[in-house]
This record gives sequence, structure tokens and C-alpha cells, in this order.
Amino acid sequence: MKSISKYTLAALLSLSLITGCDQGFDEINTNKVDPTSLAPSLILNKAIISTTYLDGVSTLGMLTYNFGIVQQIITPYGSSLSGGNYNQFNNANTPLVWVNFYRNVIKQVVAVTDQTKDDPMQSNTYHAARIWKAYAFMILTDTYGDIPYFEAGQGYISEVIRPKYDPQEAIYKDILKELDEASGALDVAQPAVTTDILYGGNVAKWKKLGYSLMLRAAMRLTKVDQTTAKTYVTKAVAGGLFESNADNSIIRHTAIYNNYIANHLAAREKTNFYLAAPFVNYLKENNDPRLAVMAVRYVGAKGGPEQVAARASSDPKVQIGMPMGYNDVTINTVLAQNGVASLWDFTQVDLTTVLKLDAPEFHITYAQNQLLLAEAAVRGWVSGTAATYFTNGVRAHLEQMALYDPSAAIKEDAIQAYLKAHPLDAAKALEQINTQYWVASFLDGNELFANFRRSGFPALKKNPYPGSEIKEDFIRRMPYPDSEIIVNLQNVNDANARQGPNDLNTRVWWDKK
Repeated sequence: MKSISKYTLAALLSLSLITGCDQGFDEINTNKVDPTSLAPSLILNKAIISTTYLDGVSTLGMLTYNFGIVQQIITPYGSSLSGGNYNQFNNANTPLVWVNFYRNVIKQVVAVTDQTKDDPMQSNTYHAARIWKAYAFMILTDTYGDIPYFEAGQGYISEVIRPKYDPQEAIYKDILKELDEASGALDVAQPAVTTDILYGGNVAKWKKLGYSLMLRAAMRLTKVDQTTAKTYVTKAVAGGLFESNADNSIIRHTAIYNNYIANHLAAREKTNFYLAAPFVNYLKENNDPRLAVMAVRYVGAKGGPEQVAARASSDPKVQIGMPMGYNDVTINTVLAQNGVASLWDFTQVDLTTVLKLDAPEFHITYAQNQLLLAEAAVRGWVSGTAATYFTNGVRAHLEQMALYDPSAAIKEDAIQAYLKAHPLDAAKALEQINTQYWVASFLDGNELFANFRRSGFPALKKNPYPGSEIKEDFIRRMPYPDSEIIVNLQNVNDANARQGPNDLNTRVWWDKK
């Protein structure tokens, strides 16, 4: 009996100790110093930053595909740098937009909308995130066509790990709806978008951004649904677009947080990429003052080590773009006829102006808006004259050069001379407008690739590289990544059955032949 009592007493004492240890356990083990969650506005900032090219994620895809397809920036090198230069499939670089956007941007903006949708005090943050989400999905669907949209970014929220692919037509319909609702719902009387990296909490500017993106999205549909395009162009104009370069959507980099296109071209790719001949020739033949800002040639360089400041010239008269259709061996056969000493002697992007390490990057600009309005005016969709919008757009981009660096500013007399020499010609208005859009979108690979396919301008010649793997003159889209095929095969197959083969030739819905 005594033995039983001893065991009972010991058990009670042990239980008492355990219970005593548990008291206040949660409080002791709760970190009261470090944050356990992020404010939605900070997550939105991260999404905005992630949308801009990142080092190793998206940047190389732009350099090897988008810029090469539209014949602005080209490399003669193959292997990891093959792409638009050879019109070939490179499965290391075609997935980069997909990987960055779904792993970062989409996940982040979906988190913001989910966290703010029911909070009246964060209504402006919610609607700003809807606008940015629409912008991000435009880039994704323009690049790949049918993509996960309605179920995208739901892995954590709804445990959807194999999202269905939605038709691009349905995606664009919803993007326009989202931009319409979100832009209209932004309210300057409500709390600002705090810690906003784009506009410093200025809700009125976010509203202009929403309607400006609506204009861009609406104009994507010119070949497939002009009724819807006109409807939303009208809504965008009525809602209020950018009014000057001060409204541009822009990321301002620093010497620490670099422009990663500049970072690539200033370091490991410094001697690998050159301005393409069609781009240089267009600017040169039209006495375009932007050439002196964008371009530099290391005259007489016979190797990478000879690309030094002493050889650098931004004089438009000496610029020589690299011709399309050559690799790093065959390019040697045309050096003499191009008047260069070596492939390293061709013109490059100027790393002291538009691509210095802290150079800004633009998402959408007043210049682009005005040029799209010029096209809309040609189509009879907006009031005002196409010529006025055209002049406004060209002037805006000429003035935009000053935003890269004060030394890049184009003088007013040069601006006036260029505008006087290049008025809009009604007989070839669409070509003129979209060719200027090509120049105004310099360094924005996503928009360059999209508007070139939509408009068909500038009237570029087919890249004559003999090892081309495409059926038409130009690459039409990026294929889905192998990683997606492995984990989401059935939905990829459904998209391919609806859209066409998973290759560089298949056109997206709005890119009607």
C-alpha cells in the first residue's frame, strides 16, 4: 500500500511539473522582435521589382530572344546565347519569363489581393495589386499564349497545384474587366498605397496607370476583336491616361540595386551583345538624335580587351550595327564590307547613358500611350488627330532620354528639327506609328516582341541565318517549359490541342495571320 502511494505521489508530482512548465510556454516561444508577416504593400513592391528583369531570371531571355527577334540587340554567339539570333529553340532561355513570373510576381500579387480584398482600409492597395496583376499576366500570355490564369497562384491559398490553362481570349477579356473595375475603384479619398515604390502612394497616378494599361491591352486586339478593342480604348481615354513623362511607370535603380540588363552587359556579357544593323541603320538614316544617346562604338577594337574608353565614340556617323544572320565565325566574312576591324568593333548599347548600372527601367510610358492613341485615331476610335498624337509621342520619347541621365538629354532645337523632318504621312501612318513605337520601346523586350507581332511593324526582313528552325519569317511565341510539362502534363496537352504545337511557330490568339 505504501509502495502504491509512493508511485501515485511521484506521478502527481511529475504531472504538476509538466503542467507548470507548460504555463507561459506560448509566450516564451513567441518571437516578439522579428516580423512574422509582411504588409501587403511591401509584397506588392516586391512583385513590382520582380516584374522588372532580374539577374539570371528573365534578363538573358530578353537578350537572347526578344531583342534579337525585333532586331535591336543581337549576339553572334551560340550555345547558351542562341535564340533569336539563330531563330532556334534554346530551352535554357525560353522558360525564364515563365519561371520568374509564376514563382515570384504572380504568387506575390495574388497574395496581396487575397490579404486586402475584404479590408476597406486597404482598398487602394487591393486595386493597385489588381492592376499590377493584369500587367503581369499580359506579359505572360503575350509570351506563351494560353496559360494558367484563373487558377494561377492558388497553391498556398486553395491548394491548386496543377492549374488549368485558360484560352488567351478569356484571359484578355478578364484582364480588361479587371483594369476597368480596379482603375475605376481607386479612390484618392481613401488611404494611399503605403510605401509604394512606383508612385509614392499617389492614387491618382495609379489610376492613370490602370487606364494606360487598358489602352495597351485593348490595342492588342486590333487583329481579332476590333469591337472590344474600340470599347476599351474609349473607356481608357475617358478614365484618364498619362499626361506627361512625369506619369511614366518606372523603376529607379541605384548603384547597389542595379539595372540587370546593364549588369549583364557591363560584366559577363560585355563583349557578346551588339546593336543590330536594322536598328542602327533606321536611326542613322533618319538623323535620329537618340542614336547618339543609345549607342557607342569602340572604333577599331580587335578584341574584348580593346573595348576601352579611349576608343569609345557616340558620334552617329561612325556607328555600324551588326548584320543579322551570322555566327561568331561567319561574321568574319563580312567585316571588311561593313568597315570594321573585328566583331568587337560593331556598335553596342551605351553603358554610360541608357544602360548605366543605375539606369531606370520603364514599364509603360506616356510616349507609348500617345503612339497607341495615334493608331487609334487612324482607326477612327478616338477624337483628335493622329498627327498630333504621333508628334506628342515622338517628342515624349525624345524628352524621355533625359530621365536616364542629364547628359543624355536631347536639346530642344534637335527635337524640333527631328519632328519637322518626320511628320506623320497619312498614306503610311500605321507603319510610321508602330516603327516609332519600336524605337520608343527600346530595352522593353516584352513590349517590343508583343507589338511587333501585333502590328507587323517595323517592316523587318527575315533573319537569314542558315540554321533557322522556324517555319515563318519570325518567332511567334515561347514554348512552355519542360518543368511545367513534367508536373502539369494533362493541362499542357489540353492547351496544345487548343492552341497548336508547343514550339516557336505557334501564334497566340491575338496574333492572327
